[in-house]
Amino acid sequence: IDTASVLFKQWYQRRVRGRRKSVVGLSFDFLGYNMLGWICYSVFNFSLLWVEEIKADYYVTYPHGIINVQLSDFCFSFHALIITGLTILQCLCYERGGQTPSPLCRTILGGFLSIMVIMLIVAASSCISWLQYVTLFSYVKLAVTIFKYSPQVFVNFKNKSTEAVSIYQFLLDMTGATLSLLQMALIAYNYDDWKTFIGDFTKFGLAALSILYDLIFIVQHYVLYRGQPVPHRSHDKEDRDPLLPDSV
Repeated sequence: IDTASVLFKQWYQRRVRGRRKSVVGLSFDFLGYNMLGWICYSVFNFSLLWVEEIKADYYVTYPHGIINVQLSDFCFSFHALIITGLTILQCLCYERGGQTPSPLCRTILGGFLSIMVIMLIVAASSCISWLQYVTLFSYVKLAVTIFKYSPQVFVNFKNKSTEAVSIYQFLLDMTGATLSLLQMALIAYNYDDWKTFIGDFTKFGLAALSILYDLIFIVQHYVLYRGQPVPHRSHDKEDRDPLLPDSV
């Protein structure tokens, strides 16, 4: 249910932007952070599900633990990666109001990518295990989650509007995050292994952060900027026109 609720909100949000033929009010920084985050989380989930060497390293490191990564986690992260790619394609086709990723976003993403390349060399040199390297991907996803929501919160604040994003996206996201925590608690209870519940720091942290930011968006939508449209801004023709023909 938690996976289904999150998948539905992603497709619904894409449909809203398709109807508006505009991505004005959508943070491009959010998309940049999102793309890197879902790539990292998909690699992390895939590795702990199907890469035997990494799974063996995990059980050596945690002999009494369980791998708290389910098939639904991979399906969720990989699907989110596809949706983020389609959203970026929408940004190339629809009115965008002159928006581009900020220099700060580019710097942060470049820093994360540099760290991942350096640590890949370190792992290939056997200085750290592949499990440790893959775990780095999960930490990058967690860090990116902190960065990715903040730009959209700021854009909503600047525009005094939440029209560019659907509130159903955040209601469903909070439902999915809450059920994800419940799933982890049930697994820990069934296996009598509560260390795993807190020990899977990334999955726990992602759910907790999602709930926190979803509450912020809900307050912005229903309390602070209720019913307020995105303010109209005039731009040069180049900013109004899409980069690609209107085919998405």
